[in-house]
Amino acid sequence: MITTFRKLLIATDGSDYSQNAILQGIELAILMDAKVYVLYVLDKKAYAPPILKTSIPLGSKWDIMDETLRQEGNEAIQYAKKVAEDKGVDIETVILEGDPAHTILQFAEQNKVNLVIMGALGKGGLERFLLGSVADKVIKHSKISVLLVTDKIFNS
Repeated sequence: MITTFRKLLIATDGSDYSQNAILQGIELAILMDAKVYVLYVLDKKAYAPPILKTSIPLGSKWDIMDETLRQEGNEAIQYAKKVAEDKGVDIETVILEGDPAHTILQFAEQNKVNLVIMGALGKGGLERFLLGSVADKVIKHSKISVLLVTDKIFNS
């Protein structure tokens, strides 16, 4: 039995690995004549301060962080739009807030996606070491196929 992927979800965090996942996902969409969603998840918890016993007024610093996260999301989405436009592929882009792995899986289920495409590594750093990567969580909990792109784009 041949599996045809009719709806693809490319999850991006703007990292080099994610950019390569976008490139490969768009190519796969062309081959499969598939609908493509590109999703960026704003993960505000990744930047939350530890719980402190005394309150510290942060003022507008969290507004600046929110703006920075949204800008990163917009840049990641703009990259996907540019790649898709260059290849003549229509995509639907979405930016959501939440836990990245949970939000990716929920979006895939709600939109009846057949394949999730994502980079093997993202911007995880210490969080990846402590909590496990987003990709690991998606693979462990996904009811559909996941294509993990392990190549990284090197900007030279």
